[in-house]
Amino acid sequence: MATESFGPSALATPANALTMLRVLATPVLLFMVLDDGPAWPAFALWVMVTLTDCADGALARRQGTTRSGAFLDPLADKVLVLGVMFALVANDHLWWLPVTLIAVRELVVSVYRSWAGRRGISIPARPWAKVKTVVQDVAIGLTLVPSTNDVWDGFVSSLLWLAVVLTVVTGAQYLADGRQVARAV
Repeated sequence: MATESFGPSALATPANALTMLRVLATPVLLFMVLDDGPAWPAFALWVMVTLTDCADGALARRQGTTRSGAFLDPLADKVLVLGVMFALVANDHLWWLPVTLIAVRELVVSVYRSWAGRRGISIPARPWAKVKTVVQDVAIGLTLVPSTNDVWDGFVSSLLWLAVVLTVVTGAQYLADGRQVARAV
């Protein structure tokens, strides 16, 4: 049940504070990953930071969504996810190809979302986009766990490729939904 305590133009909200906490934690996490690679402290910080994404979404739904939150939350998510993925590529813990495919999709959808927004077109995310986010987060989190053996590494790699498939499919769905909404307007 939504208790709208913040209007759509509010900036200083608890949800936005959690989003900004995620933004501020990102450089710390990137430094940890670049310095040590997969390690338990990086994994613990990853879990805490990704939980703020769940919490800020719940707060926003309960207290009222804002335009600033609608802009900042996905931006913070992309900076965090892509930053950590590229840090893991930099120290050879992830292959560059799946990370590049995910990055290209995120860039294309972000540009498209911005273009559509300037034209007054709102494209709601499908439930599979939430699944995509969870799979990406779990794949990154498990990559941050210090490797125990080749079976573990294979499992994590498979999960990353599942994230790639979901990322590409939901990106195509988003573009198709946007075209359909634009035609209806």
